[in-house]
Amino acid sequence: MTDVEITKEPVELYKILKFEGMVASGGEAKTVIENGLVLVNGEVETRKRKKIVSGDIIEFGEEKMHIHLKR
Repeated sequence: MTDVEITKEPVELYKILKFEGMVASGGEAKTVIENGLVLVNGEVETRKRKKIVSGDIIEFGEEKMHIHLKR
């Protein structure tokens, strides 16, 4: 599991996928989310703009990320 620090919360789900390099673009991020390929806290998430906060766990493919707020 990878730890990812965010500087503010909430952050939209598609932005995290894009900025962490899990997808090539924001458009691709939105597509994989819409297709049900992303889990947030163990549940399939299809909302592109789902608000992610510290403590959330995002899974996509073989990748798993734990989100932390940078202090």
